[in-house]
Amino acid sequence: MTVTVRYTCPHCNAMVSLERPPDLADRSVTKIRQPGWEYANPDDPDRESADGIEFVCGEDGSVTDLEGEPVAGCGRPFYLNFVRYEQGVELEPEPPTYGGPRFDFNG
Repeated sequence: MTVTVRYTCPHCNAMVSLERPPDLADRSVTKIRQPGWEYANPDDPDRESADGIEFVCGEDGSVTDLEGEPVAGCGRPFYLNFVRYEQGVELEPEPPTYGGPRFDFNG
């Protein structure tokens, strides 16, 4: 069983649809890759075992506007990032590239 999930391109707000299993572990959609994460192509049959999926807006499947009308897409990459675990502990990207600025004060 799969469900259709729509992701918004953060560059141009076009919508990309993808058939996925219903037990999603999505964390975020970002304009840049998370450092050290490995991304699968949307058509890769093993994509759910990667750290996320790399889309190219307008090149990976059909692209629509918010109302469902077909659009060309902007051609820029964006990234779906999955929740990752190591020994049962949720991992954060280092440094995180979502959720606003990060300030580390070492001193």
